[in-house]
Amino acid sequence: MVPFSRLLAALTDVPDPRRAQGKRYPLPYLLMFTVLALMSGARSYRGIITFLEERRDLLNQHFGVGLKRAPAVNTLRTVLQALDADALERAFRHHAKDLLAAAEAGANPVIALDGKTLRGSFDHLNDTKAAQTLTAFASPSALVLAHTQIDEKSNEIPAAQQMIGELGLTGIIFTADAMHCQKNL
Repeated sequence: MVPFSRLLAALTDVPDPRRAQGKRYPLPYLLMFTVLALMSGARSYRGIITFLEERRDLLNQHFGVGLKRAPAVNTLRTVLQALDADALERAFRHHAKDLLAAAEAGANPVIALDGKTLRGSFDHLNDTKAAQTLTAFASPSALVLAHTQIDEKSNEIPAAQQMIGELGLTGIIFTADAMHCQKNL
């Protein structure tokens, strides 16, 4: 079994935004290698490319792909910025749901819902609010099942209700902070 085969299978559902003649690097592998680079500490496009350059032979061997060289920084940036964010989120949610089922076989998992304000996202120049996200975290298996951005003129209560519906999980214990203890939701 190829390492990370479930994630690779989930990433094949992400539509490729490139034209047919511009596909030197297969998108699922490029996304997979980007995830591996980020997990290894890469924090920039250059860091991802450096990871690919240093480990290209090893990645080719383990994943059965034949990359002759790492893509250029501009190629990687263009591909990642052109991706359908919703399709990518669906792929990661599908993968996380599969991992949850395997990790939690026979047990009722606990999923924590928590909203966070992203540090550095306040725009002083345009005087816009800081970005807020809501995350669903399966505590016992340490899996992030989903995350979503909270609308600027809303709070995490409607976002949590929508996320619970989208996850489509049954027999689950959801936990949330005190904000969710209101009588009228």
